[in-house]
Amino acid sequence: MSASLPTLVIVGRPNVGKSTMFNRLAGRRIAVVQDQPGVTRDRLYAEVEWKDRRFRIVDTGGILFSDDDPLIEQIRVQAQVAMAEADLVLFVTDSAEGLNSADWDLANSLRSFEQPIFVVANKSDNEDRSLVAQEFHALGIGDVYPVSSLQDKGFDILFRDIIKTLDAAPSPFKEEDDELKLAIIGRPNVGKSSMVNALTGENRVIVSDIPGTTRDAVDTPITYKGRNIRLIDTAGIRRRGKTQGSIEYYMVLRAQKAIRRADCALLVVDGREGLTDGDKRVAKMSKDEGKPLVIAINKWDLVEPPDGNLGKSSPIKKDWLRILGNEIPEVSYAIKRFTSAQEESGMDGVMNAVFKAVENWNFRVGTGVLNRIVQDAQFERPLTRKGLPFKVRYITQPSTCPPTFIAFCNNIDLFHFSYQRFIENKIREQFPMEGTPIELRARASSEDRHK
Repeated sequence: MSASLPTLVIVGRPNVGKSTMFNRLAGRRIAVVQDQPGVTRDRLYAEVEWKDRRFRIVDTGGILFSDDDPLIEQIRVQAQVAMAEADLVLFVTDSAEGLNSADWDLANSLRSFEQPIFVVANKSDNEDRSLVAQEFHALGIGDVYPVSSLQDKGFDILFRDIIKTLDAAPSPFKEEDDELKLAIIGRPNVGKSSMVNALTGENRVIVSDIPGTTRDAVDTPITYKGRNIRLIDTAGIRRRGKTQGSIEYYMVLRAQKAIRRADCALLVVDGREGLTDGDKRVAKMSKDEGKPLVIAINKWDLVEPPDGNLGKSSPIKKDWLRILGNEIPEVSYAIKRFTSAQEESGMDGVMNAVFKAVENWNFRVGTGVLNRIVQDAQFERPLTRKGLPFKVRYITQPSTCPPTFIAFCNNIDLFHFSYQRFIENKIREQFPMEGTPIELRARASSEDRHK
Protein backbone atom coordinates (compact mmCIF):
# COMPACT_ATOMS: atom_id res chain seq x y z
CA MET A 1 0.00 0.00 0.00
CA SER A 2 1.11 3.57 -0.28
CA ALA A 3 0.97 6.57 1.94
CA SER A 4 1.92 8.90 -0.92
CA LEU A 5 0.62 7.45 -4.15
CA PRO A 6 -0.38 9.98 -6.83
CA THR A 7 -3.97 10.96 -6.03
CA LEU A 8 -6.55 11.38 -8.80
CA VAL A 9 -9.79 13.03 -7.66
CA ILE A 10 -12.99 12.49 -9.68
CA VAL A 11 -15.43 15.44 -9.61
CA GLY A 12 -18.51 16.36 -11.61
CA ARG A 13 -22.17 17.23 -11.39
CA PRO A 14 -24.61 14.47 -10.33
CA ASN A 15 -25.30 11.46 -12.55
CA VAL A 16 -22.54 11.91 -15.12
CA GLY A 17 -21.16 8.43 -14.35
CA LYS A 18 -18.44 9.25 -11.82
CA SER A 19 -19.15 6.17 -9.71
CA THR A 20 -19.32 3.90 -12.77
CA MET A 21 -15.90 5.22 -13.80
CA PHE A 22 -14.58 4.80 -10.26
CA ASN A 23 -15.78 1.19 -10.13
CA ARG A 24 -14.35 0.49 -13.59
CA LEU A 25 -10.93 1.77 -12.54
CA ALA A 26 -11.04 0.11 -9.12
CA GLY A 27 -11.98 -3.23 -10.68
CA ARG A 28 -14.69 -3.91 -8.11
CA ARG A 29 -18.04 -2.45 -7.12
CA ILE A 30 -17.28 0.08 -4.38
CA ALA A 31 -19.54 3.04 -5.13
CA VAL A 32 -23.25 2.33 -5.47
CA VAL A 33 -24.24 2.90 -9.10
CA GLN A 34 -27.83 3.80 -9.91
CA ASP A 35 -29.53 6.27 -12.28
CA GLN A 36 -30.49 8.49 -9.39
CA PRO A 37 -28.65 11.79 -8.80
CA GLY A 38 -26.84 12.02 -5.49
CA VAL A 39 -26.34 8.31 -4.80
CA THR A 40 -22.66 8.87 -3.90
CA ARG A 41 -22.39 11.27 -0.96
CA ASP A 42 -18.99 10.72 0.65
CA ARG A 43 -15.46 10.54 -0.62
CA LEU A 44 -14.52 7.00 -1.65
CA TYR A 45 -10.88 5.90 -1.87
CA ALA A 46 -9.40 3.04 -3.87
CA GLU A 47 -5.96 2.11 -5.13
CA VAL A 48 -5.61 1.07 -8.75
CA GLU A 49 -2.86 -0.12 -11.05
CA TRP A 50 -2.55 0.89 -14.69
CA LYS A 51 0.25 -0.75 -16.68
CA ASP A 52 2.49 -1.18 -13.62
CA ARG A 53 1.76 2.33 -12.30
CA ARG A 54 -0.23 2.67 -9.10
CA PHE A 55 -2.58 5.50 -8.15
CA ARG A 56 -5.04 6.42 -5.45
CA ILE A 57 -8.38 7.49 -6.92
CA VAL A 58 -11.05 9.40 -5.02
CA ASP A 59 -14.74 9.53 -5.96
CA THR A 60 -16.78 12.49 -4.70
CA GLY A 61 -20.49 13.25 -4.54
CA GLY A 62 -22.18 15.06 -7.40
CA ILE A 63 -21.68 18.84 -7.09
CA LEU A 64 -24.44 21.37 -7.73
CA PHE A 65 -24.23 25.11 -7.08
CA SER A 66 -27.94 25.84 -7.48
CA ASP A 67 -29.25 23.65 -4.65
CA ASP A 68 -29.72 24.87 -1.07
CA ASP A 69 -30.05 21.36 0.40
CA PRO A 70 -27.64 21.19 3.40
CA LEU A 71 -26.38 17.79 2.23
CA ILE A 72 -25.49 19.28 -1.17
CA GLU A 73 -23.50 21.96 0.64
CA GLN A 74 -21.63 19.28 2.62
CA ILE A 75 -20.91 17.41 -0.63
CA ARG A 76 -19.41 20.58 -2.09
CA VAL A 77 -17.18 20.92 0.97
CA GLN A 78 -16.17 17.24 0.70
CA ALA A 79 -15.20 17.73 -2.94
CA GLN A 80 -13.14 20.82 -2.12
CA VAL A 81 -11.26 18.95 0.61
CA ALA A 82 -10.64 16.06 -1.80
CA MET A 83 -9.32 18.38 -4.51
CA ALA A 84 -6.93 19.91 -1.99
CA GLU A 85 -5.44 16.40 -1.63
CA ALA A 86 -5.29 15.83 -5.39
CA ASP A 87 -2.27 15.62 -7.65
CA LEU A 88 -4.60 15.68 -10.65
CA VAL A 89 -8.34 16.37 -11.04
CA LEU A 90 -10.59 14.36 -13.37
CA PHE A 91 -13.55 16.62 -14.20
CA VAL A 92 -16.21 14.19 -15.48
CA THR A 93 -18.90 15.40 -17.90
CA ASP A 94 -21.71 13.66 -19.78
CA SER A 95 -21.52 13.29 -23.58
CA ALA A 96 -25.08 11.96 -23.66
CA GLU A 97 -26.40 15.29 -22.36
CA GLY A 98 -23.73 17.66 -23.60
CA LEU A 99 -22.49 20.87 -22.03
CA ASN A 100 -24.87 22.56 -19.57
CA SER A 101 -24.91 25.33 -16.96
CA ALA A 102 -23.98 22.98 -14.08
CA ASP A 103 -20.78 22.06 -15.95
CA TRP A 104 -19.97 25.76 -16.36
CA ASP A 105 -20.57 26.43 -12.65
CA LEU A 106 -18.24 23.63 -11.62
CA ALA A 107 -15.60 24.57 -14.21
CA ASN A 108 -15.55 28.14 -12.90
CA SER A 109 -15.07 26.88 -9.33
CA LEU A 110 -12.12 24.74 -10.46
CA ARG A 111 -10.17 27.58 -12.05
CA SER A 112 -8.65 28.58 -8.71
CA PHE A 113 -7.03 25.16 -8.22
CA GLU A 114 -3.38 24.76 -9.22
CA GLN A 115 -3.55 21.02 -9.95
CA PRO A 116 -3.76 19.79 -13.56
CA ILE A 117 -7.37 19.24 -14.69
CA PHE A 118 -8.44 16.70 -17.31
CA VAL A 119 -11.98 16.96 -18.69
CA VAL A 120 -13.25 13.38 -19.02
CA ALA A 121 -16.27 13.25 -21.34
CA ASN A 122 -17.96 10.09 -20.08
CA LYS A 123 -20.72 8.14 -21.88
CA SER A 124 -18.95 8.64 -25.23
CA ASP A 125 -20.35 5.27 -26.22
CA ASN A 126 -20.52 5.90 -29.98
CA GLU A 127 -19.17 8.21 -32.69
CA ASP A 128 -21.98 10.76 -32.33
CA ARG A 129 -21.38 11.15 -28.61
CA SER A 130 -17.63 11.42 -29.16
CA LEU A 131 -18.36 14.41 -31.41
CA VAL A 132 -20.57 15.93 -28.69
CA ALA A 133 -17.62 15.54 -26.29
CA GLN A 134 -15.75 18.22 -28.23
CA GLU A 135 -18.21 20.79 -26.81
CA PHE A 136 -16.40 20.59 -23.49
CA HIS A 137 -13.30 22.28 -24.94
CA ALA A 138 -15.31 25.49 -24.50
CA LEU A 139 -14.85 25.20 -20.72
CA GLY A 140 -11.21 26.13 -21.21
CA ILE A 141 -9.82 24.36 -18.15
CA GLY A 142 -8.11 21.30 -19.62
CA ASP A 143 -7.83 18.80 -22.44
CA VAL A 144 -10.92 16.71 -23.22
CA TYR A 145 -10.80 12.89 -23.17
CA PRO A 146 -13.84 10.99 -24.53
CA VAL A 147 -14.33 7.73 -22.59
CA SER A 148 -17.03 5.13 -22.05
CA SER A 149 -16.98 3.66 -18.55
CA LEU A 150 -19.64 1.10 -19.45
CA GLN A 151 -17.70 -0.10 -22.53
CA ASP A 152 -14.24 0.42 -21.01
CA LYS A 153 -13.14 2.64 -23.91
CA GLY A 154 -10.77 5.60 -24.01
CA PHE A 155 -8.88 4.94 -20.80
CA ASP A 156 -5.57 4.00 -22.46
CA ILE A 157 -5.14 7.50 -23.90
CA LEU A 158 -6.41 9.13 -20.70
CA PHE A 159 -3.93 7.29 -18.48
CA ARG A 160 -1.09 7.71 -20.95
CA ASP A 161 -1.45 11.47 -20.53
CA ILE A 162 -2.05 11.24 -16.77
CA ILE A 163 1.27 9.41 -16.40
CA LYS A 164 3.06 11.95 -18.60
CA THR A 165 1.67 14.81 -16.52
CA LEU A 166 2.56 13.22 -13.20
CA ASP A 167 6.05 12.28 -14.39
CA ALA A 168 6.65 15.93 -15.23
CA ALA A 169 5.68 16.97 -11.69
CA PRO A 170 8.42 17.25 -9.02
CA SER A 171 6.56 15.30 -6.29
CA PRO A 172 8.19 11.97 -5.34
CA PHE A 173 5.89 9.09 -4.38
CA LYS A 174 6.97 6.38 -1.96
CA GLU A 175 5.75 3.00 -0.78
CA GLU A 176 4.12 2.64 2.62
CA ASP A 177 4.11 -0.12 5.22
CA ASP A 178 1.33 -2.66 5.61
CA GLU A 179 -1.92 -1.23 6.90
CA LEU A 180 -4.26 -2.46 9.58
CA LYS A 181 -7.71 -2.51 7.98
CA LEU A 182 -10.52 -1.62 10.40
CA ALA A 183 -14.16 -2.02 9.31
CA ILE A 184 -16.49 0.30 11.20
CA ILE A 185 -19.89 -1.38 11.20
CA GLY A 186 -23.31 -0.81 12.72
CA ARG A 187 -26.84 0.40 12.12
CA PRO A 188 -27.63 3.80 10.61
CA ASN A 189 -27.06 6.90 12.72
CA VAL A 190 -25.16 5.31 15.60
CA GLY A 191 -22.14 7.56 15.04
CA LYS A 192 -19.88 5.58 12.70
CA SER A 193 -19.00 8.60 10.58
CA SER A 194 -18.42 10.72 13.69
CA MET A 195 -16.05 7.98 14.84
CA VAL A 196 -14.08 8.23 11.59
CA ASN A 197 -13.94 12.00 11.88
CA ALA A 198 -12.76 11.80 15.50
CA LEU A 199 -9.98 9.39 14.53
CA THR A 200 -8.86 11.36 11.47
CA GLY A 201 -9.17 14.77 13.05
CA GLU A 202 -11.04 16.12 10.02
CA ASN A 203 -14.54 16.05 8.60
CA ARG A 204 -13.84 13.47 5.93
CA VAL A 205 -17.21 11.70 6.14
CA ILE A 206 -20.49 13.59 5.95
CA VAL A 207 -22.19 13.61 9.35
CA SER A 208 -25.85 14.50 9.85
CA ASP A 209 -28.76 13.35 11.98
CA ILE A 210 -30.43 11.70 8.98
CA PRO A 211 -30.27 7.88 9.32
CA GLY A 212 -28.41 6.34 6.42
CA THR A 213 -26.43 9.45 5.44
CA THR A 214 -23.37 7.33 4.63
CA ARG A 215 -24.33 4.97 1.81
CA ASP A 216 -20.98 3.66 0.62
CA ALA A 217 -18.05 1.89 2.22
CA VAL A 218 -15.61 4.77 2.55
CA ASP A 219 -11.89 3.96 2.82
CA THR A 220 -9.92 6.49 4.87
CA PRO A 221 -6.15 5.93 5.31
CA ILE A 222 -4.78 7.40 8.56
CA THR A 223 -1.76 7.10 10.82
CA TYR A 224 -2.56 6.51 14.49
CA LYS A 225 0.24 6.33 17.06
CA GLY A 226 2.70 5.55 14.28
CA ARG A 227 0.63 2.76 12.73
CA ASN A 228 -0.86 2.89 9.24
CA ILE A 229 -4.57 2.16 9.41
CA ARG A 230 -7.28 2.03 6.76
CA LEU A 231 -10.69 2.88 8.18
CA ILE A 232 -13.54 1.27 6.23
CA ASP A 233 -16.71 3.15 7.18
CA THR A 234 -19.64 1.04 6.02
CA ALA A 235 -23.18 2.13 5.34
CA GLY A 236 -25.62 1.56 8.17
CA ILE A 237 -27.19 -1.90 8.16
CA ARG A 238 -30.98 -1.73 8.41
CA ARG A 239 -33.39 -4.33 9.76
CA ARG A 240 -34.14 -7.11 7.29
CA GLY A 241 -37.62 -5.82 6.53
CA LYS A 242 -36.17 -2.55 5.25
CA THR A 243 -33.52 -3.92 2.93
CA GLN A 244 -35.69 -4.64 -0.10
CA GLY A 245 -34.74 -1.49 -2.03
CA SER A 246 -31.75 -1.89 -4.30
CA ILE A 247 -29.59 0.67 -2.49
CA GLU A 248 -30.21 -0.85 0.94
CA TYR A 249 -29.60 -4.33 -0.49
CA TYR A 250 -26.13 -3.27 -1.58
CA MET A 251 -25.52 -1.72 1.84
CA VAL A 252 -25.88 -5.09 3.59
CA LEU A 253 -23.65 -6.81 1.04
CA ARG A 254 -21.06 -4.08 1.33
CA ALA A 255 -20.90 -4.36 5.12
CA GLN A 256 -20.21 -8.07 4.86
CA LYS A 257 -17.57 -7.51 2.18
CA ALA A 258 -15.96 -4.79 4.29
CA ILE A 259 -15.64 -7.21 7.22
CA ARG A 260 -14.06 -9.76 4.89
CA ARG A 261 -11.51 -7.16 3.75
CA ALA A 262 -10.75 -6.05 7.30
CA ASP A 263 -8.31 -7.21 9.95
CA CYS A 264 -10.75 -6.17 12.68
CA ALA A 265 -14.38 -5.04 13.00
CA LEU A 266 -15.44 -2.13 15.18
CA LEU A 267 -19.15 -2.42 15.96
CA VAL A 268 -20.64 0.93 16.95
CA VAL A 269 -23.88 0.82 18.93
CA ASP A 270 -26.02 3.63 20.33
CA GLY A 271 -25.71 3.71 24.12
CA ARG A 272 -29.14 5.34 24.41
CA GLU A 273 -31.07 2.64 22.58
CA GLY A 274 -29.85 -0.63 23.99
CA LEU A 275 -28.91 -3.64 21.91
CA THR A 276 -31.05 -4.28 18.83
CA ASP A 277 -31.46 -7.28 16.56
CA GLY A 278 -29.40 -5.42 13.97
CA ASP A 279 -26.53 -5.00 16.41
CA LYS A 280 -26.62 -8.71 17.21
CA ARG A 281 -26.67 -9.62 13.55
CA VAL A 282 -23.57 -7.65 12.61
CA ALA A 283 -21.72 -8.83 15.72
CA LYS A 284 -22.35 -12.44 14.68
CA MET A 285 -21.34 -11.54 11.12
CA SER A 286 -17.84 -10.67 12.36
CA LYS A 287 -17.60 -14.03 14.13
CA ASP A 288 -18.77 -15.89 11.03
CA GLU A 289 -15.96 -14.21 9.08
CA GLY A 290 -13.41 -15.09 11.77
CA LYS A 291 -12.47 -11.46 12.46
CA PRO A 292 -11.64 -9.75 15.78
CA LEU A 293 -14.37 -7.57 17.27
CA VAL A 294 -14.36 -4.41 19.36
CA ILE A 295 -17.72 -2.97 20.46
CA ALA A 296 -17.96 0.80 20.98
CA ILE A 297 -21.00 1.80 23.06
CA ASN A 298 -21.24 5.28 21.57
CA LYS A 299 -23.03 8.55 22.49
CA TRP A 300 -22.26 7.82 26.14
CA ASP A 301 -22.19 11.55 26.91
CA LEU A 302 -25.96 11.47 26.30
CA VAL A 303 -26.41 8.56 28.74
CA GLU A 304 -24.28 9.70 31.68
CA PRO A 305 -22.91 13.17 32.47
CA PRO A 306 -19.26 13.43 31.36
CA ASP A 307 -16.95 12.50 34.25
CA GLY A 308 -13.68 12.83 32.39
CA ASN A 309 -13.17 9.08 32.44
CA LEU A 310 -15.22 6.94 30.06
CA GLY A 311 -13.48 3.84 31.38
CA LYS A 312 -14.74 4.41 34.92
CA SER A 313 -17.20 1.79 36.18
CA SER A 314 -20.80 2.74 36.96
CA PRO A 315 -24.07 0.82 37.45
CA ILE A 316 -25.28 1.81 33.97
CA LYS A 317 -22.06 0.59 32.36
CA LYS A 318 -22.30 -2.68 34.28
CA ASP A 319 -25.88 -3.11 33.02
CA TRP A 320 -24.70 -2.60 29.44
CA LEU A 321 -21.91 -5.16 29.83
CA ARG A 322 -24.37 -7.64 31.34
CA ILE A 323 -26.78 -7.12 28.42
CA LEU A 324 -23.98 -7.73 25.91
CA GLY A 325 -22.95 -10.92 27.70
CA ASN A 326 -26.51 -12.24 27.87
CA GLU A 327 -27.75 -11.31 24.40
CA ILE A 328 -24.71 -12.04 22.24
CA PRO A 329 -22.79 -14.72 24.16
CA GLU A 330 -21.31 -15.90 20.85
CA VAL A 331 -19.00 -12.87 20.90
CA SER A 332 -18.34 -12.70 24.63
CA TYR A 333 -14.66 -12.34 23.72
CA ALA A 334 -15.27 -8.90 22.14
CA ILE A 335 -13.55 -5.95 23.81
CA LYS A 336 -16.07 -3.32 24.94
CA ARG A 337 -15.42 0.41 25.21
CA PHE A 338 -17.65 3.38 26.07
CA THR A 339 -17.22 6.34 23.75
CA SER A 340 -18.52 9.70 22.64
CA ALA A 341 -17.30 10.14 19.08
CA GLN A 342 -18.98 13.54 18.77
CA GLU A 343 -16.96 14.75 21.77
CA GLU A 344 -13.87 12.81 20.60
CA SER A 345 -13.81 10.97 23.94
CA GLY A 346 -12.67 7.39 24.36
CA MET A 347 -10.86 7.17 21.00
CA ASP A 348 -7.55 6.06 22.52
CA GLY A 349 -9.34 3.31 24.41
CA VAL A 350 -11.01 2.10 21.22
CA MET A 351 -7.82 2.05 19.17
CA ASN A 352 -5.81 0.37 21.94
CA ALA A 353 -8.54 -2.28 22.04
CA VAL A 354 -8.29 -2.71 18.26
CA PHE A 355 -4.51 -3.14 18.46
CA LYS A 356 -4.90 -5.69 21.26
CA ALA A 357 -7.60 -7.64 19.40
CA VAL A 358 -5.48 -7.85 16.24
CA GLU A 359 -2.44 -8.90 18.28
CA ASN A 360 -4.48 -11.72 19.82
CA TRP A 361 -5.87 -12.64 16.39
CA ASN A 362 -2.28 -13.50 15.51
CA PHE A 363 -1.60 -15.33 18.81
CA ARG A 364 -0.09 -18.82 18.84
CA VAL A 365 -0.09 -21.26 21.79
CA GLY A 366 2.75 -23.73 22.23
CA THR A 367 1.75 -27.34 21.49
CA GLY A 368 2.98 -28.68 24.82
CA VAL A 369 1.12 -26.07 26.85
CA LEU A 370 -1.99 -26.55 24.72
CA ASN A 371 -2.09 -30.31 25.30
CA ARG A 372 -1.62 -29.89 29.06
CA ILE A 373 -4.60 -27.52 29.15
CA VAL A 374 -6.81 -29.99 27.28
CA GLN A 375 -5.72 -33.01 29.32
CA ASP A 376 -6.46 -31.14 32.56
CA ALA A 377 -9.86 -30.13 31.17
CA GLN A 378 -10.74 -33.75 30.36
CA PHE A 379 -9.66 -34.86 33.82
CA GLU A 380 -11.88 -32.16 35.35
CA ARG A 381 -14.87 -33.04 33.18
CA PRO A 382 -14.66 -36.45 31.49
CA LEU A 383 -17.23 -37.05 28.77
CA THR A 384 -19.12 -40.28 28.17
CA ARG A 385 -22.09 -40.77 25.88
CA LYS A 386 -24.17 -43.97 25.87
CA GLY A 387 -21.35 -45.77 27.62
CA LEU A 388 -18.79 -44.58 25.08
CA PRO A 389 -15.87 -42.56 26.48
CA PHE A 390 -14.75 -39.49 24.58
CA LYS A 391 -11.10 -38.52 24.47
CA VAL A 392 -9.06 -35.79 22.82
CA ARG A 393 -5.82 -37.65 22.16
CA TYR A 394 -3.90 -34.50 21.24
CA ILE A 395 -4.50 -30.97 20.00
CA THR A 396 -2.51 -28.62 17.80
CA GLN A 397 -2.76 -25.07 16.45
CA PRO A 398 -2.04 -25.10 12.70
CA SER A 399 -2.85 -21.45 11.99
CA THR A 400 -3.71 -17.99 13.28
CA CYS A 401 -6.05 -15.19 12.12
CA PRO A 402 -8.11 -16.43 13.91
CA PRO A 403 -6.30 -18.87 16.23
CA THR A 404 -7.41 -22.25 14.91
CA PHE A 405 -7.10 -25.48 16.88
CA ILE A 406 -7.58 -29.05 15.69
CA ALA A 407 -8.47 -31.66 18.29
CA PHE A 408 -7.70 -35.25 17.24
CA CYS A 409 -10.38 -37.38 18.92
CA ASN A 410 -11.33 -41.00 19.29
CA ASN A 411 -14.95 -40.21 18.27
CA ILE A 412 -15.71 -36.87 16.63
CA ASP A 413 -19.47 -37.48 16.86
CA LEU A 414 -19.23 -37.13 20.65
CA PHE A 415 -17.43 -33.76 20.45
CA HIS A 416 -20.64 -31.74 20.61
CA PHE A 417 -20.97 -27.99 20.85
CA SER A 418 -21.17 -27.66 24.64
CA TYR A 419 -17.96 -29.65 25.16
CA GLN A 420 -16.20 -27.64 22.46
CA ARG A 421 -17.22 -24.47 24.33
CA PHE A 422 -15.87 -26.00 27.57
CA ILE A 423 -12.49 -26.72 25.95
CA GLU A 424 -12.38 -23.24 24.39
CA ASN A 425 -13.10 -21.63 27.76
CA LYS A 426 -10.26 -23.62 29.35
CA ILE A 427 -7.86 -22.38 26.67
CA ARG A 428 -9.05 -18.81 27.25
CA GLU A 429 -8.56 -19.15 31.01
CA GLN A 430 -4.84 -19.53 30.34
CA PHE A 431 -4.67 -17.26 27.30
CA PRO A 432 -7.64 -14.84 27.29
CA MET A 433 -7.10 -13.74 23.67
CA GLU A 434 -9.49 -10.83 24.14
CA GLY A 435 -11.16 -9.56 21.01
CA THR A 436 -10.60 -12.55 18.75
CA PRO A 437 -12.75 -15.57 17.95
CA ILE A 438 -11.27 -19.04 18.23
CA GLU A 439 -11.92 -21.91 15.85
CA LEU A 440 -11.91 -25.40 17.34
CA ARG A 441 -12.27 -28.31 14.94
CA ALA A 442 -12.39 -32.07 15.49
CA ARG A 443 -10.71 -34.82 13.52
CA ALA A 444 -10.45 -38.55 14.04
CA SER A 445 -6.99 -39.47 15.28
CA SER A 446 -4.99 -41.77 13.04
CA GLU A 447 -5.15 -44.67 15.50
CA ASP A 448 -8.96 -44.41 15.63
CA ARG A 449 -9.49 -43.70 11.93
CA HIS A 450 -8.57 -47.25 10.95
CA LYS A 451 -10.50 -49.08 13.63
